[in-house]
Amino acid sequence: HRRYPRSVLRRIAFIVFAQRIGLTLEEIGAELAKLPADRVPSRRDWSRLSGQWTKRIDQRIAELQRLRSGLTECIGCGCLSIDRCSLANPTDMAGRKGPGPRYWLG
Repeated sequence: HRRYPRSVLRRIAFIVFAQRIGLTLEEIGAELAKLPADRVPSRRDWSRLSGQWTKRIDQRIAELQRLRSGLTECIGCGCLSIDRCSLANPTDMAGRKGPGPRYWLG
């Protein structure tokens, strides 16, 4: 077994975590570039990076809640095939806002 330095393992864990909250690899690279190159990143360094993602996580939670609601509610897709949709989206008013699930998109 090859042993990796803790700093490498922390960076891998950071990458996995960042991907889970929706950051792209490009964004993750930019975040990692903010870490000090001359020393092992401290807990404070990691906190400073991840602490800025609260808004991103809140947006993702809101998106997932809209998705969950869309399982049983009108999402504004324009289908009008469910009785409930004709009440929530009469004459496809959501369709006027553009294509796709307008209510789910927020």
